[in-house]
Amino acid sequence: MDHAVAMRRLYDLINAGDIDGFGELLAEDFVEHEEMPGLERSKEGVKQLFHMYREAFPDLRMEVQDVLVSGHKAVARVRAIGTHEGEFLGMPATGKSIDVQLIDITRFGDDGLAHEHWGVFDALALMQQLGAIPQSPAG
Repeated sequence: MDHAVAMRRLYDLINAGDIDGFGELLAEDFVEHEEMPGLERSKEGVKQLFHMYREAFPDLRMEVQDVLVSGHKAVARVRAIGTHEGEFLGMPATGKSIDVQLIDITRFGDDGLAHEHWGVFDALALMQQLGAIPQSPAG
């Protein structure tokens, strides 16, 4: 099984807005290790998260910059871009563009499905781009 191809397929489905198709690539016992306030750290919680992102950023694109594979894990460096056109975390649409970097680590099983995920993204940059947090002055 080519885990780099599987990793890219996850992003392709998100980009297409096919969150249910994305969910089909997650194992039933999937565990999300990234903090998701108010959501279960499960397959269903992650699907809810991406439905929320797609509602807030209907043109969300996750552009894969790199994928590295080691054993059953794949690491991706990704650029997420989109336009804030719907409510996001209680914040009304601003019409502003976002462009943030993230790193995802996914463990795949022998069944080819994603079983675990760890991730980090630049939440500060996201909130600054949306105007929720002031930009720091250039120094």
